[in-house]
Amino acid sequence: MNALELLAQGEEQNPLIPPIPELVIGLIAFAIVFGFLAKKLLPNINKVLEQRREAIEGGIEKAEAAQSEAQDVLEQYKAQLAEARHEAARLRQEAQEQGAALIAEMRAEGQRQREEIIAAGHTQIEADRKQAAAALRQDVGTLATGLAGKIVGESLEDVARQSRVIDRFLDELEEKAEAAR
Repeated sequence: MNALELLAQGEEQNPLIPPIPELVIGLIAFAIVFGFLAKKLLPNINKVLEQRREAIEGGIEKAEAAQSEAQDVLEQYKAQLAEARHEAARLRQEAQEQGAALIAEMRAEGQRQREEIIAAGHTQIEADRKQAAAALRQDVGTLATGLAGKIVGESLEDVARQSRVIDRFLDELEEKAEAAR
């Protein structure tokens, strides 16, 4: 065939437009494949997509529920912590008050014991003073009687008289000492 014939034949057949029988067979095959995909594959794809959507939404709901529960637990923890701190402060205050009361009680007991010791000391000093005064009176009386007996030249052996003289002499000395003060 020569080039002219090919050119004439090319004008009859446009390469962009397929022959009609091929076009009909292509459309029928497309309809069959599309129908198969629409009946079998598309429901499965929709089913899988729905399951994924439900899983994602369920996961989000579970995460929100877990977050809400965690927030509740955190609030409970904070409340318990605040209560524990309050209780600790109360116990600390109570211990300080008890300590202060115990210190005050011990001071009062120490003061009472000190007063008892001082009173006992004063009593002992007074008893010792009276005993010393009595012993001194007796010694002074004996010495004075002996001295008076030597001065007067006679014996003052009478005990009752000796006692009266000594007492009168010592009383006079005490009156003079008190008057001098």
